[in-house]
Amino acid sequence: MVYLDNTATTPMTPAVIEAMTAVMTDNFGNPSSIHVYGRKASQALRTSRQTIAHALKTEVRRIIFTSGGTEANNTALKGYALANQDKGKHIITTAIEHPSVLEPLHYLQEKFGFEVTYLRPEKGSITLSSLQKALRDDTILVSFMHANNETGDLLPIEEAAALLKTHQAAFHVDAVQTMGKLPIYPEEIGIDLLSATAHKFHGPKGVGFLYAAPLHFDSLLHGGEQEENRRASTENLVSIVGMAQALADSQLQLKENLTYIRGLRDTFLEALAPDSYYLNGSSQHLPHVINLGFPGQNNGILLTQLDLAGFAVSTGSACTAGTVDPSHVLASLYGHDSVRLQESIRISLSKLNTQSELLQLAKKLKEITGK
Repeated sequence: MVYLDNTATTPMTPAVIEAMTAVMTDNFGNPSSIHVYGRKASQALRTSRQTIAHALKTEVRRIIFTSGGTEANNTALKGYALANQDKGKHIITTAIEHPSVLEPLHYLQEKFGFEVTYLRPEKGSITLSSLQKALRDDTILVSFMHANNETGDLLPIEEAAALLKTHQAAFHVDAVQTMGKLPIYPEEIGIDLLSATAHKFHGPKGVGFLYAAPLHFDSLLHGGEQEENRRASTENLVSIVGMAQALADSQLQLKENLTYIRGLRDTFLEALAPDSYYLNGSSQHLPHVINLGFPGQNNGILLTQLDLAGFAVSTGSACTAGTVDPSHVLASLYGHDSVRLQESIRISLSKLNTQSELLQLAKKLKEITGK
C-alpha cells in the first residue's frame, strides 16, 4: 500500500517511537508530583518545551501543550475573543479555513453575538487588500491559516502581520499544515497566537501546542494549575516527548526536506499527460499538497479504484470524512456549481515518500483515466 494522504496524518518515524517508548517504560510519573518520579517526568516535560520553543525561536513559557490543533485553535479563538470582547466583537477570518476554526467562530456568532467577516478568495487567492477593507476599529482578532489543508495554498501571513502591527487586533495563525515543513517564527513575523499538532509532522496523534504571546485570554479547561494555569489537565508526557522529537528532527532537515518534496511533486506531475488533468489552487502553495482533477472522472469512484489498487489518497479534509458535502474550499475558489468539486482529489506528500511511489501512482492514474 502506498500512503499519500499525509495532510490528514503522517506515520511516526522510528526515532519518535523510540523516544516515546523510553518514556512509557521508564518515566511514568506525574509531572506535578514533587517526589523523584514526578521530578523526572517534570524534567522531560521541561526539555520537550525547550525543544519546541527553540524550534520557534521563542521563550519556553509561550508554549502551551494541548490535545492537538483543534484544541489549540479553539483556545486561541474562543479564549481570546471572550476575554477581550470589551474592545470589540468583530473577527476576521477566511472562507477556506479548517472546520476547527470555522466552527468555533460560528459558535461565537450564535452564542455571544460576535460578528465575523469571512474573506473569500479573489482570483484564486486570499489577498491583503481584502483584509485591509475588512478591518474596523472594533476588530479584535484576525485568524489566517498558514497553508490550506486541501489545496496547499499559502496565505499572506507575513503581510497580514505587518498590517496588524498598528491595529489592536490580535493575529492568530493556524500552522497545522506547515509546522515542521516550512520555517515559521511567530515573533519575527508578528504572530500573537499560533496552533500546531504533532501528527502532521510525524509525531503522535492527540497532542499539539499553542504558541501564545503575553496577552490575555480565557482558558477552555478549568481544574488544576498545569501549563501555568492556562490549560488544566495532567500533561500527556509520552506524546509530548514524541512531538518534541518529531519537530526537532524536522527542523534539522527543513531545507533538504522541502527540496526533496518539490522534486517528488515535479516527478509526479511530469509523469502525467499534460492535457489529462488540471491543478486547483494558486501558484503560491505548499509543495506537499497536490490538489488536481481529471475531467470526466468522478472523484469518489476514482478514490475507490486507487484504494483497490493500493494507493491511499483523499478528496479533501479528513475532518469531513464520511460526509457527502462537497469541499467548501473548492466551492469558495470556483463556485458551488463547479464540476471541480466532483472531479478533484488530494495527494499529499511527506519526506517518507519515494519517487518510485509517485511514478507508480502516475502510471495507475493513466490506466484508470485512459490518458
